[in-house]
Amino acid sequence: MAKTPDIAGKIRPGGHGGSPIGPAAEKSKDFKGTLLKLLRFMKPFYGGLLWVFLFAIASTIFGIFGPKILGQAIDVLFYQFDFQKLIQILLLLLGIYVLSAAFNYIQEYMMAGISQRIIQQMRNDVGRKLHKLPLNFYDTKTHGEILSRTTNDIDTIASTLQQSLVQLITSLITLIGITVMMLIISPVMSLITFVSLPLSFWVTKVIATKSQKFFTGQATELGNLNGHVEEMYGGHAVIKAFNYESKSVEIFQKTNDHLYTYGWKAQFVTSIIFPILNFISNVTYVAICVLGGYMTATGKISLGAVQSFITYSRQFNHPIQQVSQIVNVLQATVAAAERVFEVLDEPEQVPDPVHPILDENPKGKVDFDHVSFRYVPEKPLIEDVCIHVKPGQTVAIVGPTGAGKTTLVNLLMRFYEVNSGAILVDDINIDDMRRKDLHFLIGMVLQDTWLFKGTIRENIAFGKRGATDEEVVRAAKLAYADGFIRTLPKGYDTEINEEGSNISQGQKQLLTIARALIVQPHIMILDEATSSVDTRTEVLVQKAMKRIMDGHTSFVIAHRLSTIQDADNILVMKDGNIIEQGSHTELLEAHGFYYELHNSQFANPTN
Repeated sequence: MAKTPDIAGKIRPGGHGGSPIGPAAEKSKDFKGTLLKLLRFMKPFYGGLLWVFLFAIASTIFGIFGPKILGQAIDVLFYQFDFQKLIQILLLLLGIYVLSAAFNYIQEYMMAGISQRIIQQMRNDVGRKLHKLPLNFYDTKTHGEILSRTTNDIDTIASTLQQSLVQLITSLITLIGITVMMLIISPVMSLITFVSLPLSFWVTKVIATKSQKFFTGQATELGNLNGHVEEMYGGHAVIKAFNYESKSVEIFQKTNDHLYTYGWKAQFVTSIIFPILNFISNVTYVAICVLGGYMTATGKISLGAVQSFITYSRQFNHPIQQVSQIVNVLQATVAAAERVFEVLDEPEQVPDPVHPILDENPKGKVDFDHVSFRYVPEKPLIEDVCIHVKPGQTVAIVGPTGAGKTTLVNLLMRFYEVNSGAILVDDINIDDMRRKDLHFLIGMVLQDTWLFKGTIRENIAFGKRGATDEEVVRAAKLAYADGFIRTLPKGYDTEINEEGSNISQGQKQLLTIARALIVQPHIMILDEATSSVDTRTEVLVQKAMKRIMDGHTSFVIAHRLSTIQDADNILVMKDGNIIEQGSHTELLEAHGFYYELHNSQFANPTN
């Protein structure tokens, strides 16, 4: 199911009578703690931010004086008819607005650079962190969730830093400045404006409270609709094959109807709030005009002052609305920051040793010395396993799903850390080696193929930096991939698309095998590596693997026992333990668990 898009806290263009009503922002678990953590993260940029705030404040203050000076121009024009003085005031007004615009331009320019540097630093930190996290982090998080934290959440923070942070400061300064100017002009007329304010807030709160369920429903149904479309598109062939089109359309229409219902109710409530607040605003405006006219007629206030006050009163609600909306945005931003900091605070994998040992003469000897491992502390998986593999031996690992076969090789790759015991390669504890040195000794081919968007040549050469064309072709021939590659329109320069859908699953597996073979590793791990190739190709690949791995150690995880009958040693695993081991013949003669597995796969069991 696709994630529900974050539509919370969108700032609409403010104006007099505007409303902060909208979808409820996602709440953080620890708003204060996360906000302080975000502020600490921004500490290296405090100097630049201070200048941004100073320029923003200067721009706002100059802008606040505009209506007051304009009122003076009206008084000169109405009472004195002094055009020379009028021109001076207008030039002063023009200069103030130019300075306000200049300071605003400078702070926008500086904030764009600072915010992007902050986000660049955050992305760099997250990128480095993702490379240092243990494999169990990725096992417990979906790809979509990790992607959301590293893209959407960081983009949310970037948007707030660029727009809302400075806007919050300027809105507060504007609110304070307008309040002071209105009180200076007329405390009596200010009272009318201040009385209308709580009434506007009350109306907004009542309607917003009733509307939130519509926005929530809209967001939920939008997520359901997106998820349905994504699933149906991804499984289009299956839907066609099983005649599921009508049911799919029915579900789409039903979800779309729900989205329509929630959507029009949410939009109706959003639209009705503005006329109501505009009505309150207009009543307030009329009251100010009547009172201002009376005070002007009685000589208590000038016409220009009334005009200035009306301008200020029309602007008064605008910063209040912005602050309300920004508070909503901050909720979503802090929630996004919390998710990003959760990644940054994740415990990292055990670091490489300060003084690593390098296997300068690798032979491929592997020993599991009383190894125990648990994914969850209270649930044992691998307990006190001892395996001794001589250089050049082929070790097959078989057993039912969940027996711990893949876990065993993941421990050898040091994707996980053993809870007790030790794993040694050529009598060197792998904990004393750098991971990259260990991985250089090992080639790995998984059941799930992974190819990136690029040419076939680039995908094979991925296994070895600086690989020559001759090495690429040699590896492809050894994996029996050269034949089908040369039948493609551009051969080795054929571009593989992002989904890898322009070649078959078996061909993709052959390319991953070639990628592993290009480095001629001393230890090879094959995790059901031939499960996606046809029987004939599988036999050829097995021969190629045996030829290139002659004198090297290999671990083969297999469900089809026909592929591992020639293995030097077969480990039979069940519930994390090695319950049997020996050659194919020895295990069959023992009439144990392997014998039962073998019989279940062959119509004529061997006796």
